[in-house]
Amino acid sequence: MTGPAPRPLPPAWSGLVAAYLAAETGAGRSPATIATRRGHLAFMACGLRCAPARVTADRILAWFGRQAWSIETRRSYRNTAVSFFGWACRAGHLPTDPAADLPVMRAAAPPPRPAPDTVWSAAMAGAEPRVRLMLRLAAEAGLRRVEIARVHRRDLTRGPAGAELLIHGKGGKLRVVPLSDELAAAIAAGVDGYLFSGDDDGHLSPQYVGKLMASALPEHWTAHTCVTASRRGRTADPLTCARCKPCSDTHPSRPRSDTPRSTPTKYGPR
Repeated sequence: MTGPAPRPLPPAWSGLVAAYLAAETGAGRSPATIATRRGHLAFMACGLRCAPARVTADRILAWFGRQAWSIETRRSYRNTAVSFFGWACRAGHLPTDPAADLPVMRAAAPPPRPAPDTVWSAAMAGAEPRVRLMLRLAAEAGLRRVEIARVHRRDLTRGPAGAELLIHGKGGKLRVVPLSDELAAAIAAGVDGYLFSGDDDGHLSPQYVGKLMASALPEHWTAHTCVTASRRGRTADPLTCARCKPCSDTHPSRPRSDTPRSTPTKYGPR
């Protein structure tokens, strides 16, 4: 299971959107980005209620104005519109680009609202084992839902300072995070392959991971609040902070560099 089925596209949009997504895939966009763009365009197409060639900037802005979105969601939809209509115009599918003059929407900086320890503890107590491990990865290691979905046992290693996990983030970005021995042991005890197997390239979709985690948390709390709590101090002891580092060149899944370093070994008890 990966989550709900994609929203259908109106016939007037389906061919053009398919060609756009193929171009985005060819440009190296991640599957998560492709899925997000498709979802945005399907929702936009249903809301605009006209063929792409009849879309205008005023129509887009009027539709945006009717949505009760956060700033980040609004920015994300605006970016999709700019990307899609810009590509369609450059490729000769549309005579003009209706999104060319959409106003830039600057990112907001909302105050962090980390889940209190009482909320997190209650969620841990009531969650099934699989979801409990997802919550631990968010709260103890600071992983986002897209990163949790892609956790693989082969990425668990032991470096000179202790257990480490290679994280596969958005856009193919990699980083290494330190783990407590307890959390590393929980990952090592899981199934071979992806920790949370599913039908999205072998693992659960990030959206479904977020849904599972949210279902274990009280109302109004989300998986993101667990990550925020982690970064605001739940695991921020000096040793952990000192061990946090960007992706090194010595992990088995990456090319090696000439810089001498200790090679991480397969995780195992000390």
